[in-house]
Amino acid sequence: MNKWYKEDLAFIHDDGFRDFALKSAPGILEILAENKIHDGLVVDLGCGSGLWAQELTKADYHVLGVDISEDMLNIARTRVPTAEFRIDSLFKTDIPPCNAVTSISECLNYLFDPDSDRQTLVQLFHRVYNALTPGGVFIFDILEKGQVPQGTTIKGFTQGKDWVVLVEKEEDQEQITLTRRITSFRKVGEHYRRSDEVHHVRLYEATAIANELSGVGFQVETTHSYGQFLLSKGHVAFIARKPVGVAVKLKHI
Repeated sequence: MNKWYKEDLAFIHDDGFRDFALKSAPGILEILAENKIHDGLVVDLGCGSGLWAQELTKADYHVLGVDISEDMLNIARTRVPTAEFRIDSLFKTDIPPCNAVTSISECLNYLFDPDSDRQTLVQLFHRVYNALTPGGVFIFDILEKGQVPQGTTIKGFTQGKDWVVLVEKEEDQEQITLTRRITSFRKVGEHYRRSDEVHHVRLYEATAIANELSGVGFQVETTHSYGQFLLSKGHVAFIARKPVGVAVKLKHI
């Protein structure tokens, strides 16, 4: 399981890339409140280092966080000792009955599972729907196609205290995937330690994802922000609601 977001990259991501989780949190909490979800269990798929889980627990929710990175979960367990965390694939983990499911910061795009495909995602939608209580919500965001111009490579770097991370991004429009080659350097003792990872993500069309969710039975809304926090170009958030009374309606069919 510990092939991605190993120790140094997990530390760097938590230290230098926490804005998405923290800035999106108030808007997502508003969505929960608007749907009259003020307590109970929230399952966070791709919970990372527990930043969003911490905001949920502060708001008196119970949290089950699932992530494929053991090093991310080590940080999360220290940060939020009252939450439950599980190392597992978000596409395969058992989802208990809950009031809400979240998956923040494009987690559903990742191809960390060797057999991940479009059908795997649709199966997850069904499993989330079945786990949610009537009136429950599934909140997540995805990346769409067009992140990198075809035939080009985007290079960039970010640095913090005692670390630097370099990223190269390429998009394959035929395979509809984005590849990130990540090289990180973190100071450990007197020297910098290097680590390398390659992350592949599948890119989707928001309208197609919305149609899949509707087919499962969700009432779907898309947005380009979580409250006041605007998402980047080609980044779309979904609020998928399980209708109240759906179980009763099904009995009469």
